[in-house]
Amino acid sequence: MELITTNEDDSKIINLQVACSHLKSLLKTSVHMEANYETIDENLYEIQENLNMASRRVAPLQSLSIATKALDTRINRAISPALSLLDCFKLFESLQSKLLKIASRLLNEKRSIKRLKKLIKYVDCVDKVKESINLIGEESEPAIQKLQEVVEFLSRTKATDYYRTQRLRETLVTLRAVYEAELDSMRFDGLLDEALLNLQDEYEGLLKKLRHQVNVGEGGDTDESEMVLGSDLEIEVLKRISETLAANDCLDICIDIFVKVRYRRAAKALMRLNPDYLKTYTPEEIDEMEWENLETAISFWIQHFELAVKKVFVSEKNLSKQVLGNIMEEGTLIIWPECFIKTADKIMAVFFRFGEGIARSNKEPQKLFKLLDMFDSLEKLKPKFSEIFDGESGADICSRFRELEKLLVHSSSRVFWEFGLQIEGNINQDGLSPSPQNGSVPKLVRYAINYLKNLSTDSYSSPMAQVLTTEQLWKSGILSNPPKNDQDLLKEAISNVMEAIERNIESKKTWYKDKVLAQIFGMNTYWYIYMRTRNTDLAKLLGDPYMKKRYRHVAEESAYLYQKLAWGSLVKLLDKEEIKRGNNKEGIVRGKMEAFMFGFDEMCQRHMSNYKIVSEADLREQMKDSTVKLVVPVYTEFFNTYLSVLMQVKSYPSPESIEGLLRQIFEDGGDIGVDGKPNLVRRDSGDRTSRRIFVDRSRLSKDSTI
Repeated sequence: MELITTNEDDSKIINLQVACSHLKSLLKTSVHMEANYETIDENLYEIQENLNMASRRVAPLQSLSIATKALDTRINRAISPALSLLDCFKLFESLQSKLLKIASRLLNEKRSIKRLKKLIKYVDCVDKVKESINLIGEESEPAIQKLQEVVEFLSRTKATDYYRTQRLRETLVTLRAVYEAELDSMRFDGLLDEALLNLQDEYEGLLKKLRHQVNVGEGGDTDESEMVLGSDLEIEVLKRISETLAANDCLDICIDIFVKVRYRRAAKALMRLNPDYLKTYTPEEIDEMEWENLETAISFWIQHFELAVKKVFVSEKNLSKQVLGNIMEEGTLIIWPECFIKTADKIMAVFFRFGEGIARSNKEPQKLFKLLDMFDSLEKLKPKFSEIFDGESGADICSRFRELEKLLVHSSSRVFWEFGLQIEGNINQDGLSPSPQNGSVPKLVRYAINYLKNLSTDSYSSPMAQVLTTEQLWKSGILSNPPKNDQDLLKEAISNVMEAIERNIESKKTWYKDKVLAQIFGMNTYWYIYMRTRNTDLAKLLGDPYMKKRYRHVAEESAYLYQKLAWGSLVKLLDKEEIKRGNNKEGIVRGKMEAFMFGFDEMCQRHMSNYKIVSEADLREQMKDSTVKLVVPVYTEFFNTYLSVLMQVKSYPSPESIEGLLRQIFEDGGDIGVDGKPNLVRRDSGDRTSRRIFVDRSRLSKDSTI
């Protein structure tokens, strides 16, 4: 145990001795390093002093170097815009030369298509010149600004001498003045301005070449084919010129040229139709026109108005949209609709003015059909018209279109109602005598029936019904009950006029002192109305039962009364009952025959001179047969029975002679006027199919007085 302990102690002592030795070495090294640090510190101090001295000597050079770099930067920044500006001027000069060359070639080019293509190149070059001028304006400002910065920097830093700085400042002032004057000259006084003037002339000339080919075919129909103004190339050139003029502050000039030229072209196209009638437009002037001329003028107006809308203004609207469609004013307002309306406004005003004059003129009956033609044409044209003159720009023209329609509605309805009132109050239509002296059909009745027949046709019944419906709707108000069916209104209106005709006829009958003539007048007139309206649109509208009841039956009744008054009383003179009861039979027979012959002769004379039975649907033929059947058998029986008594005094006409006389007065006498001269009447074989008037002879045994 003791040996182990001794060895461990020795080992520790040795380690301690080694550690002590190391510590001594470290202490010596530290002392040496401290001495070295002191030496280094002295050396660093000397270096610091030297650096401070060098820094003080180098500082001015450093400031000069920084200023030089700053000046170099500003000079480079000024040179770059200046070089760009110089390039812009070079481009402008080259474009000027190119523009002059194209203008020279354009002037010498006579062929249409090639000239249009060169014109497009000319427009392209003008646009490029404009762009180069704008580019010069954009590049000049930065160049001058940067040069201004250099002058200010030199003045502030004194980087160069005063004289150089002053020269640079003068150069800057001169450059700014030249920039402002030269740029304005380029824009407004130079080659660009001359080119824009040339484009305006080309624009106007090309617009003048776009002409309308308008014509009205046979029967007044307008050509429905689409009218195209100009080729695609011409439209493209006009479009490009419009855009170029608008981009160069010439929009007002462009619009003025377009509207002026296109208005004249549209007006000239319509003037080729010779619308001289449009010069007469006041109601007073229209009232002075002869009816044939006025009727022709209205027909022309309808054709020309439709042609103007469907052909001329459709093509003008398309042209305006194609040429000016991409041009906007104040950023949002599209100008082409306004230009189109300006083109059309004056021409449409002339058409409206004439139509309004017609509507406001005197309300004569014959004008109704032309008024309805005008109204119907406007109604058919309304969808197309609204399509062409749509939008806010066309509001005034559309408003005037509606006003013209209103005038036509009021005028048409007023003419119709006044026509009925004129018939109602007319009792002296045929001169001094209120009724025809020979019992013929009055001119007023003939006119009125033909008038209503024409009004009931398909051409006029629909517009007339629409006019009446519209008028009733306006009078009753929108919130009132809906009006009757159009055809019901028309039927009621025409029925009222027919009743006015009846009252007029009855009024005229009362003026006849001769009751036989009054019945002839009624028979002729009512039978005329029935036969003239049979199987027509008027009869279909009013209904066959209505026509039979009010006209055929009345005519038959008048025919019965005519035979009763004219011939029935003569037949009664040959009655045998009185002879059988009398004492002096021979005297009674001769008296009866004398009375009969006197009455027969008087009646024949009246038929030959005053009475006229018209030939409507063989009315005279029917009355002749029925009269012969009424008179001749009775006379024959009386004549044969008492022939021996009659021949003792004198000879009397045979039954064959009586029949011949009766047939003669219906065949000839009916066509002999008051002056006794025969009237040659052409008999229409087609009327022989008409219904015959059968008069029951047994009814004539009644009292002959009414």
